[in-house]
Amino acid sequence: MSGGRESGRGEVDPGAIGGGVEERETRFPSGAEECAASLVWPPAADGGAGAQEVRDARPVACVVMAHGFGATRRGGLVPFARAFAAAGFAVLMFDYRHFGDSDGSPRQLVDVSRQLEDWHAAVAYARSLAKVDPERVVLWGTSFSGGHVIAVASDDHRIAAVVSQVPHASGLATALRVPPRTALRQFASVAVDLLRAARGREPFYIPIVAPPGRLAAMTSSDALHGYAAMFAGEPWENRIAARSLLEVVRHSPTRQARRVAAPVLVQVARHDRVTPPSAARRMAQRLPNALLREYDCGHFDAYNGKWHERFLADQLEFLAPLARRRSTVSANRRP
Repeated sequence: MSGGRESGRGEVDPGAIGGGVEERETRFPSGAEECAASLVWPPAADGGAGAQEVRDARPVACVVMAHGFGATRRGGLVPFARAFAAAGFAVLMFDYRHFGDSDGSPRQLVDVSRQLEDWHAAVAYARSLAKVDPERVVLWGTSFSGGHVIAVASDDHRIAAVVSQVPHASGLATALRVPPRTALRQFASVAVDLLRAARGREPFYIPIVAPPGRLAAMTSSDALHGYAAMFAGEPWENRIAARSLLEVVRHSPTRQARRVAAPVLVQVARHDRVTPPSAARRMAQRLPNALLREYDCGHFDAYNGKWHERFLADQLEFLAPLARRRSTVSANRRP
């Protein structure tokens, strides 16, 4: 699938990314709808004026990125994208259907099968770009999407590398960490939402994050503050269709790990209260070509501060050979 369209061609927003890289808004088809995305181009290899020289050079490697449960591309992904672009990668950050600027109704609905379709559509769109080397596409996922990238790579053996940051690896392991009283309230909310869906009504929404003891998808002691901090002042919606919780329980990417051909960097936070570290370790053990890195921090520390810098440094080191590898594809292979 290709045929996406960029907006603002020739227009550069110097405040969006900075550091000599260029960001453009774009859209690409997924199913009968479209996903909104940001396309980030690296500066010129010689440090010059940048974008035009990159277009005229050989195609570059591309990192395809999307966020975790209920989040959008503006929720802490931009610093990663900026660093990848500065290291010579193109970056495609996208929002799933039903979220952010993408199509899809009802809003704020997590549907794993549709999100995996969005990933495959994003990869196809990235490969269709004349400035991207189709054999050097990287998948980058975090939290819930840290599991998605494993599932996608298990189906697509052309993927060059995968970064799986604080990943959701096992639906059962994640569900067992929910306090019993909260779990009962979640179950009731799912039942209400499914009944409303059967009647063609709007979803029954619950918060994505809330303090411990409240009804929400995530109620760990660090969830509300950590999730809000990802967005750093950007607007975000703290609500999710309650039936989305079923998707968490059903989704266990560890089952597909053995089929992944690409090298995978699995990054585990030892004090993760959202995605169990033990499940992520088991997933890493099943991957044929995994590099496991562990950090003495919590789930949301990957997005800010010193721990963010450590996660990112390991990612850049892991991906460096792909950035240096010379493309054999002509830059003019397609318009």
